Amino acid sequence: MKIFIGGDHAGFALKTALISFLKELHHEVVDKGDFAPVPQDDYPKYIGAVAEEVSKNPNTRGIVIGGSGEGEAIAANKFPRVRAAEYYGGALDIIRLSREHNDANVLSLGARFIKEAEAKEAVKLWLATPFSGEERHRRRIEEIERLKTNRP
Repeated sequence: MKIFIGGDHAGFALKTALISFLKELHHEVVDKGDFAPVPQDDYPKYIGAVAEEVSKNPNTRGIVIGGSGEGEAIAANKFPRVRAAEYYGGALDIIRLSREHNDANVLSLGARFIKEAEAKEAVKLWLATPFSGEERHRRRIEEIERLKTNRP
């Protein structure tokens, strides 16, 4: 699977580790930056680059990483057809449900709240979990998309 990944200085170390991990799992990984841990960088630039690619390429996924993952998820969710779910630790059920119920195509990780091993476990589960395709979930995803595009 083709996976776009990006993050700011707070997510740089975790992003670097996840790129290697994803390649070991035989995924095609495209790094959208930041390419060095620059403390003054602003995450919207890198998250926008990931979300734009996922928005245009429905058979891809994205992973965005920042300090908390909050702003990153908010930024990614501004793009059409992007459904970003956030994970910063705790029960992995939220990862599974983000895929089964919401067909999340971007995973936002809070690097200051999870260890590398937790992130890898979450990413692996997220990539392996299919969307259920149930009618009620499809309907709700369509309703969310209409909210984004201001369509009735």
